[in-house]
Amino acid sequence: MNIELIGLFVSAFLSATLLPGGSEALLAWLVSQGQQSLILLLLSATLGNVLGSMVTFAMGAWLKTRYPLKQLDKPNQQRARDWIERYGALALLLAWLPIVGDPLCFVAGWLGVNWRWSLLTITIGKSVRYCVIAGLFL
Repeated sequence: MNIELIGLFVSAFLSATLLPGGSEALLAWLVSQGQQSLILLLLSATLGNVLGSMVTFAMGAWLKTRYPLKQLDKPNQQRARDWIERYGALALLLAWLPIVGDPLCFVAGWLGVNWRWSLLTITIGKSVRYCVIAGLFL
């Protein structure tokens, strides 16, 4: 595997966890260089980002069993909880959004949203976002 694809995967993974990252900028730059397969770039970014979101989802589910809270107290968590309670896994189509995306995944895991539907909606949202970014830099 190519170092650029690995770097993009790692950047996308870190961007989807509670750590900051810049996978969108890296994808845009790699697309503009035109030296990598567009499909491989999109797959690498999407796979890394979805995997990172599912790790955050799993952290929420795990923490719920280890340290049950009566409520989520941070404002972003409360907003995410409202969205998840209203829309269920469909809210995770927005998991790519800055600031609220990570809490959405965490809270979905904490609330016990079906992981299969969560995986599907997270994948759709994140892949569409990366396709739009790539399309802007072709």
